[in-house]
Amino acid sequence: MTLLKGNCLELLKTLEDNSIDSIVTDPPYELGFMGKSWDASGIAYNVELWKQALRVLKPGGHLLAFSGSRTYHRMVVAIEDAGFEIRDQIMWIYGSGFPKSLDVSKAIDKAAGAERPNRTVETGGKSGSHENPTRHVTNARTPATPEAQQWQGWGTALKPAHEPIVVARKPLIGTVASNVLEWGTGALNIDGSRVGTETAGWQGSGRSGDTATAGASRGGAQGGYNFANGDPRPTEGRWPANVIHDGSEEVLAYFGDPQRFFYCAKASKAERNAGLDGLSEKEVHRLGAGIGEGKTPKAPSIDRNFHPTVKPLALMRYLIKLVTPPNGTVLDPFLGSGTTAVASTLEGFQWVGCEMTEDYWPIIEARVAWAQKEQEGKLL
Repeated sequence: MTLLKGNCLELLKTLEDNSIDSIVTDPPYELGFMGKSWDASGIAYNVELWKQALRVLKPGGHLLAFSGSRTYHRMVVAIEDAGFEIRDQIMWIYGSGFPKSLDVSKAIDKAAGAERPNRTVETGGKSGSHENPTRHVTNARTPATPEAQQWQGWGTALKPAHEPIVVARKPLIGTVASNVLEWGTGALNIDGSRVGTETAGWQGSGRSGDTATAGASRGGAQGGYNFANGDPRPTEGRWPANVIHDGSEEVLAYFGDPQRFFYCAKASKAERNAGLDGLSEKEVHRLGAGIGEGKTPKAPSIDRNFHPTVKPLALMRYLIKLVTPPNGTVLDPFLGSGTTAVASTLEGFQWVGCEMTEDYWPIIEARVAWAQKEQEGKLL
């Protein structure tokens, strides 16, 4: 388990060729998110970065990298230009996104210098009678000009509800079978990532007397398989799909059966803060201030998101398990608050991570220490 402190483009050069089993990372989306300078550097589009990632990854090793819906294409082209094969795209879908849309009608009125009239809404008072109304003055949505009226209800953005994840692979040496035997990489952990617990029935070879019996459990080396014909086949759980969702009511309204896809909610406050109770008051103040941005400190509380784009542990654990072989090492060039390191630790994998923001280092170390204790069963 190694935390490399500094610029990932330089630090990756210190790693040996073919030394990493998988890369799971959440690079900057290059959107200037919340005014953060690290989210507008262009590093996610840097072909040299991804060439270094390719070099350290074992042949057949997989790369999973998040991006934004508007900037995904530029990152993926850089990854492909570096020599990776683009294998697929996973969609992480959630219902909690908030639209950042311009009200075109209101903008037209503002440009014309037309002030929209306030609207007075009357509701019943304590007695609920019309004789004792309570008056509320609100900003009316009613346009002030004919032009604004024409464009009432028009905006400029959709509600964000998904983030794409590129699935890329370093080219194999020989066949998949030979590459897996030589390097331990090149394949996906399908059975270890199956979704749901319902039995998926199947027929035998067609010979008289063939039967299919479900195993005792899901996820074990033997559980959930039929070995009668010498050809183990899974009998529980659905094949993992390239869609993952957060299990919210809004998403389930579209998807129906939640067990058709893997799902996990966004990171909770307790999850984000796990392991941070030992941070100093100074470090907590930095978290409340917006790390590294020189803003005036707000309330010194770790309840404020210590990283604005933290991913849920359940999601990262699932992705890491999907692409990392047993006893493998996971690389994250953009460690941030350390979620990939925590997820790797909890899953029993080794990890290497790069992070250049000094204020995040104690957060990573505290969270990983918590994960180590959790993984060892020292916490209840």
